[in-house]
Amino acid sequence: MTDSGLRLRAKLLRGLGDPSRLRVLEALRDGPRSAGEIVERTGLSQPNASMHLHCLAECGLVTWQRDGRFVHYRIADKRVVQLLDQTEELLLHVGPLIDACPRYRQPWRAPRRRAAGGRRR
Repeated sequence: MTDSGLRLRAKLLRGLGDPSRLRVLEALRDGPRSAGEIVERTGLSQPNASMHLHCLAECGLVTWQRDGRFVHYRIADKRVVQLLDQTEELLLHVGPLIDACPRYRQPWRAPRRRAAGGRRR
């Protein structure tokens, strides 16, 4: 694979690495939903859900269609659902190892605090 291909793959996986975007994709897994339904299913605020929907649409992972006053969103390509399914399957085998891995930072968790005067190693 070329360097540009690797960078593009990393960019896709970084985008999917956001828990809020994964919540949105999971909410759309079973079919089209309105923005209000997505907010209800994900627990995200309306502005936050809209921001993530816009991001996913810009990247071609989600499409939308206006229906009167409502906009309905759907996953653009069934391979996105297949990728989510394959991720779940993979995690059945390696999930505990990934969860325990100190090298995979989880930005949505608070960082560990160093002891006063402690130095980074």
